[in-house]
Amino acid sequence: MLFWILVAALTAALAVILLYPLLRGAKAADNIRAGETAVYRDQLRELDRDLDGGLITPEEADYARAEIGRRLIAVSADEPAETLKPARHHRFTEAFVLLLLPVLGLCLYLTTGRPDLPSQPLEARLENPGNDVAVLITKAERHLAEKPDDGKGWDVLAPIYFRTMRVNDAQVAYRNAIRLLGPSPVRLDGLAETLMAVSDGVVTEEARKVLEQSLTLEPDNPRARFYIALSMEQAGRPDEARQAFEALAKQSPADAPWLPLVNQHIAMNGDAPAGPDVNPGAGSAAPGANPAAPGNPTQQDVAAAETMNAGDRQQMIRGMVENLDAKLSEDPNNFEGWIRLVRSYAVLKDKDRAAGALKRGLAAFPPPGEQGRQLLALARELGIATEGATQ
Repeated sequence: MLFWILVAALTAALAVILLYPLLRGAKAADNIRAGETAVYRDQLRELDRDLDGGLITPEEADYARAEIGRRLIAVSADEPAETLKPARHHRFTEAFVLLLLPVLGLCLYLTTGRPDLPSQPLEARLENPGNDVAVLITKAERHLAEKPDDGKGWDVLAPIYFRTMRVNDAQVAYRNAIRLLGPSPVRLDGLAETLMAVSDGVVTEEARKVLEQSLTLEPDNPRARFYIALSMEQAGRPDEARQAFEALAKQSPADAPWLPLVNQHIAMNGDAPAGPDVNPGAGSAAPGANPAAPGNPTQQDVAAAETMNAGDRQQMIRGMVENLDAKLSEDPNNFEGWIRLVRSYAVLKDKDRAAGALKRGLAAFPPPGEQGRQLLALARELGIATEGATQ
């Protein structure tokens, strides 16, 4: 009953809001005519004052008085007709607002709404959250606030935090789950991914140590092995990275979903793709990596990066990426450089520059060739738009 009272009150308030401009418009029309009449009468009085003061001649006063009188008569003659117009003009609109609009709204609600559904406060929704992720998170958080030593609760909540992009909360949840339930490959890999997410995709020293701990528990863990190889690539050690990626590819099943990405990194680090999906009878392998490829960090850069905080390290990475971009503009015939540049901009979450680098790379290595197809495959993997990139 209270619901329908609220609906009626809101409908009445809405009708008043909609009708107010119409009623005010009719009143405004009356006020305009009254104002015009008052103005002309003031002009007549001012004309008499000017005549008494000798500012105008009697002939000029008679002429002006006749003109003002003509306008005053015209306004007075039109006044009755004008005052009736607004009421006739808005009658249908007022009826629509008062009658038809509430009826239409009610019919629409009865058709698409659920007036029979009982009210469900937060406590009731927490009891039966269904597929509502926000309610599930709230329920888990309330439970853990009362029982912070429930390791299983933290274990369930951590990946949900990560999927909803709450990486800092996910990191705390993974640490609590590891502390209470002990380390496992899944928990350690999840913690490492949250650490990388916080550092914009960079495998930090802490993340690498967590991954190495995961490998001690499960030596054939492909997830941890991939990130360890990626850390070598990011540290400017392409030979070690390539060997690690090749070992992962050889270990992987032929239908492993991560194998195409592994092969791309093998190509980026200077060798042909390895693994079960390679055709031994195919053509020649991709050219080896150029050890002087632009943008590769020097040993001094790597040593300096290890002593920096996260902000300084990120600034250093951006400077290296911009340096790589400038060198590729001067010498675009470096396929590995374009692969690194597109991926670097994507890691830095600069999709516009990544798309621009992709377009320039495809200009140097067109899509009909193998290298151009690899660039397009990388763009699709990173979620970079390829429309217009080949033009």
